[in-house]
Amino acid sequence: MEAFIFLALSFFLLLLLGVPIAFSMGLSTLLTLLWRGETAMLLVVPQNMVTGVDIYVLVAVPFFILAGDVMGEAGFTRQLVAVANTLVGHLRGGLAHVVVVAEIFLSGITGSAVADTAAIGRVLIPSMKEEGYDLDFAAAVTAAAGIMGPIIPPSIVMIVYAAVMQTSVAALFAAGIVPGLIMALGLMLVSYSIAKKRQYRIRGRRASGREILEATRKATIPLMMPVIILFGILGGIFTPTEAAAVAVAYGLIVGFAGRWLRWRELGKVLSATVVTSAMILLIIACARLMGWMLVIEMIPQKSGEFLLALTTSKYVYLLILNLFLFVVGMFMDPGVAIIVLGPILEPVAVKLGVHPLHFAIVMVVNLSIAQLTPPVGYVLYVASSIAKISLDRLVRAVWPFILVEIAACFLITYVPILPMSVPMLLGYYR
Repeated sequence: MEAFIFLALSFFLLLLLGVPIAFSMGLSTLLTLLWRGETAMLLVVPQNMVTGVDIYVLVAVPFFILAGDVMGEAGFTRQLVAVANTLVGHLRGGLAHVVVVAEIFLSGITGSAVADTAAIGRVLIPSMKEEGYDLDFAAAVTAAAGIMGPIIPPSIVMIVYAAVMQTSVAALFAAGIVPGLIMALGLMLVSYSIAKKRQYRIRGRRASGREILEATRKATIPLMMPVIILFGILGGIFTPTEAAAVAVAYGLIVGFAGRWLRWRELGKVLSATVVTSAMILLIIACARLMGWMLVIEMIPQKSGEFLLALTTSKYVYLLILNLFLFVVGMFMDPGVAIIVLGPILEPVAVKLGVHPLHFAIVMVVNLSIAQLTPPVGYVLYVASSIAKISLDRLVRAVWPFILVEIAACFLITYVPILPMSVPMLLGYYR
């Protein structure tokens, strides 16, 4: 236990000093080994880091990142926004609803909250400003909608969870569909309420069926991307990794064939993908190293015993779990939290009668929502930089959206049929 305390203190001290989270995990583990005097075990450190990322399903991560970058560089985000505009643009606060619906479409491509927030924000935050929306509201709804990126499949966070916990990626993807749609509905209700209170004007008439079909026709290429990914994986045609590779090939082929993408832009896209993928995989490698240290100290077993001593009620445990994960997510990247905490928390949940797939989606949703809270709230920094407003102003504006997303999280926590319905229909769960 003394080694664990030393590990935790050194980790948080390094974070406070501004050391990147991956290096904080790696260095704190090395310092703990030296503090224990077990220098011989230093030879195992690189082996553990390599083993941590030597998982086939993780190959899908750079492919999904590349697919999203290719679609963004080709300018397909605007076509998705145009479809969303014909569907919900006539409602009060129309552009806020467009943000949410466009994010549903985009979530089926990138699987990343940060990437989705950046893509949607660059297109719609300036448009919302021109239409008379307050910038804090525009940035808040964009950031809140971006959280659906890792919930609606495909999801990079779910791929990490599946790799760590040996869970079916396809089953996780299926379980994320309904929670994502519930969250979207909640965000639209909050947007409507705020728009009505602030008296944002209604933009115009409802689009006709012909206009909707025409916008959909023009956006056929980007709309086919999530169809290929989801139906390929859920239909058993592709593995997640194969589906991600097919999505990249599809994006490149249609991008170059339609001259939306140029060869000179491909280098920039590949460079951005390499940097992002390397960052994610380095974090995973260092998190697995820290996880190995925790196993040596028997922290998973001791934590499980402690949690079971607190309560034997499944419902009380789920409440504690939600509160705990939300706080953890404020300070830790979702992927890191899953790698470190998943093996500790999931066995206890299963012992209390929680289905492993239900636990997985609750954990993913909760940690995703926590990306909206400082100090680690990545999407807040992205949205505030695009809107050019201060972070504290955005934090004040985003709270109504956080509250509705927390409500959605509790709903799927205590009504498990909601997230489990699609996996049941597809035969992943009975």
